[in-house]
Amino acid sequence: MASLSGWQIAPSRQPDPADYAFDLEGALASIVALRTIVPDDAFTAETLGTERAGHGVVIRDGIVLTIGYVITEADEIWISLADGSVVAATPLGYDQATGFGLVQALGALDAPALPLGSSSAALPGMRVVVGGAGGRKRSLAARIVARQEFAGYWEYVLDEAIFTAPAHPFWGGAALIGPEGNLLGIGSLQVEQKNERGESANLNMIVPIDILKPILPDLLATGRAQRPPRPWLGLFATEIDEKVVAAGLYGGGPSDEAGVKPGDILISVAGKAIGGLADFFRKVWALGPAGVAVPVAVYRDGKAVEMLIASADRDAFLRKPKMHS
Repeated sequence: MASLSGWQIAPSRQPDPADYAFDLEGALASIVALRTIVPDDAFTAETLGTERAGHGVVIRDGIVLTIGYVITEADEIWISLADGSVVAATPLGYDQATGFGLVQALGALDAPALPLGSSSAALPGMRVVVGGAGGRKRSLAARIVARQEFAGYWEYVLDEAIFTAPAHPFWGGAALIGPEGNLLGIGSLQVEQKNERGESANLNMIVPIDILKPILPDLLATGRAQRPPRPWLGLFATEIDEKVVAAGLYGGGPSDEAGVKPGDILISVAGKAIGGLADFFRKVWALGPAGVAVPVAVYRDGKAVEMLIASADRDAFLRKPKMHS
């Protein structure tokens, strides 16, 4: 994360319509609340829970865009509208590479669609709104403070994520609304960043909307992007003292089966040294699609241990949701 020196993080406050040249209330009316129920035996139940909640944004008639972890493996999805009414929904698509999820409402949504903007124009310093379901009182006036690479421990990399402050406390699926009243991204998580004086500030990490556009037709038509799935190792990795460490494993996943242990320091992929978390994931993905064998060397108990991980398609481990007619 880039240094926050030079940035003054403003106190949290509701957005004021007078500060924006677009119809703020109209834009916020596009944001809905999502509640999902996931079976106890779902693959992600232990890590993400069985009852999840977040926001979603109506992007066209009956179609709601959200962050994928809210709807992954969900058997029940409920959309709550501003007037208090609730509409049943079904999962429509989820893309592991970007993290976006789509929901299809099974009834009429009395909410306008928010047009997609251009996140490439979302530059540091820009005044934005991080919007949640419930209008202005559930939204924050914010600014973009950084655009840069983000690597997540769950085998996830964004080439250029958007970071905003102050942080919205309920970020999952929140809408990043730009100065023209368009959707610039979807909230994914909260991160903590220190400035040069060691003071901490919380930021929201936003998935930029531009990476949705190439795959949106596929998600609408088939539920997934039409590209080969990436090789998945089934581990949680983190950086500690400039080293990439296996912090945890999915039981029964590829790394668990291959003998990787929590605490192993990952030192190379296919003989090439690892230069950080994002580099580790990219080196794995460069070997081929899901199913490719991934040679990995780890440092354990004072010596290097080489192993071959039979990668998998992450989606194959996920419970298929019940589809409603």
